[in-house]
Amino acid sequence: MAQVEATTERVVAADPEKVFDTIADYSGARGKLLPEHFSEYEVREGGDGEGTLVHWKLQATSKRVRDCLLEVAEPTDGELVEKDRNSSMVTVWRVTPAGEGRSRVVVTSTWNGAGGVGGFFERTFAPKGLNRIYDLILANLAAEVEK
Repeated sequence: MAQVEATTERVVAADPEKVFDTIADYSGARGKLLPEHFSEYEVREGGDGEGTLVHWKLQATSKRVRDCLLEVAEPTDGELVEKDRNSSMVTVWRVTPAGEGRSRVVVTSTWNGAGGVGGFFERTFAPKGLNRIYDLILANLAAEVEK
């Protein structure tokens, strides 16, 4: 099993604190940022950053649906970590200053991929598909915080 990684980033025209608070607001803003690839969104505990437990289904392809139950942690300022209880997937959101009134948002997901030929295709294509989904989320985030 090889580790698979997908990383996407975007600079948005809003202060880092506002951007981070929007990403961490699972009971409000976060659900609105998700594109059509997500369904059955539900906050099960908490709702604002650390201590949140959130569920969703992610349809990465027409045939591949992940049932995700994510525990949220905030290990450092500007960093949100989502660990999936149902898989090895870990997603890290980092928000850092990018100049006056601007923020850089970097989202990285890692997981243990399959072995063999299937693993080769997963390592080759899954990050590209996930990056497209994260691009949509980051575009929605920018639209939300740049109002």
